[in-house]
Amino acid sequence: MTTKSDKRHHLNSVLMRESLIDKEVMASTEVETPVIRMLPDTHVVKIGASSILDHGKDLTYPIVDVLGELLETEKLILGVGGGLRSKHVFSIGCDLGLPTGALAQISVTDALGNAHMLGALLSPYGVVAIPPEIFGHLLPLFIRSAPGVIFNGVPPYSLWEHPPEIGRIPPHRTDAGCLILGECFGTKTVTLVKDVDGLYDKDPKKHSDATFIPEITVSEMEDRKFETLPFDEVLPDILKTSRLVKQFQVINGNNPELIKAAINGEHVGTIVRADD
Repeated sequence: MTTKSDKRHHLNSVLMRESLIDKEVMASTEVETPVIRMLPDTHVVKIGASSILDHGKDLTYPIVDVLGELLETEKLILGVGGGLRSKHVFSIGCDLGLPTGALAQISVTDALGNAHMLGALLSPYGVVAIPPEIFGHLLPLFIRSAPGVIFNGVPPYSLWEHPPEIGRIPPHRTDAGCLILGECFGTKTVTLVKDVDGLYDKDPKKHSDATFIPEITVSEMEDRKFETLPFDEVLPDILKTSRLVKQFQVINGNNPELIKAAINGEHVGTIVRADD
């Protein structure tokens, strides 16, 4: 569009002369056009590092076998974390006085190492770890060229990681990275594979009388104020504003067959849902 008075050219769009911090302007972006799902037939599966990979082949090999069977019929995006090595690095980094952003940056290396190890085990099925620098941009190509891909799970906030309310440990870790990825690409499911059955009212590893919670909403979680969670604490906050992924399921990797069931839509762990 060109103005008659000064011959300047302007982009003809709703937001061209508006402030992007104006709430009414932001609300106007919720247009009738629905958010597209770029990978609607794909599943995100997070394989816990501390809970699975760090325990070696006794826990990891059976899960690899199940994933191999799933890859014959399903498209999988596999995320992994840094596990015990990342915890060790966080401990050293905090002792040295490093800020949260620096801790987030150095955690990528450990998670990527685990991704390559899982990729080596799944290479007979055509699955390999994808470097984070190109993973997001080329993910649709990779997932159409192979039955599955593996990434390090760490969201790329890096030095721009949000400081947490308590302490200095990066709040957006690999569980969060997997959920955000599922939301961005509109995947069919998001499953977190841990070493517990799901969410309990208190830590089941410390309390024998802990009560299992098969299903819960974000608002219910906020009301109950759990002391500990089997996933990143920011996940309920991510669900609050998600447009495509409205739930995730936490399952016990000690029974690898549960991964198949979760991918098939069965309720076999704890399902955390966004509020209606």
